[in-house]
Amino acid sequence: MNFNSSFRPLVLMVMVSAVLAGCTSTPRTPAPVEDRTAMGRLPAPTPAMPATEAVKTLPGSENAGKPGYYTVQRGDTLTRIGLDNGQGWRDLARWNNLTNPDLIEVGQVLRVAPPGGAVETAGVVVRPIAPTSNSSPVVTSAKSEPNSVSQPNNPNANANDEGLGFIWPANGSLIAGFDEVKNKGLDIAGKAGDTVMAAADGQVVYAGAGLRGYGNLIILKHNSTFLTAYAHNQALLVKEDQKVRKGQKIAEMGKSDSDRVKLHFEVRRQGKPVDPAQLLPAR
Repeated sequence: MNFNSSFRPLVLMVMVSAVLAGCTSTPRTPAPVEDRTAMGRLPAPTPAMPATEAVKTLPGSENAGKPGYYTVQRGDTLTRIGLDNGQGWRDLARWNNLTNPDLIEVGQVLRVAPPGGAVETAGVVVRPIAPTSNSSPVVTSAKSEPNSVSQPNNPNANANDEGLGFIWPANGSLIAGFDEVKNKGLDIAGKAGDTVMAAADGQVVYAGAGLRGYGNLIILKHNSTFLTAYAHNQALLVKEDQKVRKGQKIAEMGKSDSDRVKLHFEVRRQGKPVDPAQLLPAR
């Protein structure tokens, strides 16, 4: 039997079947192609932004640390800054060209002394001529004694300091004395509605309730050296810029921002609290 002739048709059929099977099989999925056309590219990188923005220059920064200027701290108000520097807030607003006195920024530097001669005025201290003398004090330069503000032995020796002749602003009893840390003035007892008087001639530089801890407050400016403050009132009877006379009724005693009815009375010399008892007549 001839095997070659017998198997040749069979082999041919197998080969034809394999070819047909290959033609009818599912084609392979082509490998993905990276799209490098304009539609597929990422946007061109933009120029790098600066690592940090330019630091904002606050008004008056060139005067930081100079005498007669003050750098605003967190929580400050123009009224507080004025009180602590012996000035009215309106003056501060004018000297610093503030169109809105309620908008001051931490780090801003404000002029707190009048233009022209302010440094000399702010740099004086008052001391007695001699430790045992009851004479009126003399004004000396703060440059020679930068931290000395002596009080005379006689509590009444300064009663007519700079011709002001302070009087007691209320008739009640004294319930708390002066303490540089805990109580920057005198607390005087009374009943709601009792009269509060101007301790000396002056001008109202503040009348309102915008200073925390003072309630309804009046601040009088008497001259370039002295301010007085009257706190916790139930009613204010004067307006800002109004001139008042010593002994004039300016408010009614109350307990605004206080736990009891009282008058809290402060005297500020160049903005620094001093013991009012050293400037008031003996009772």
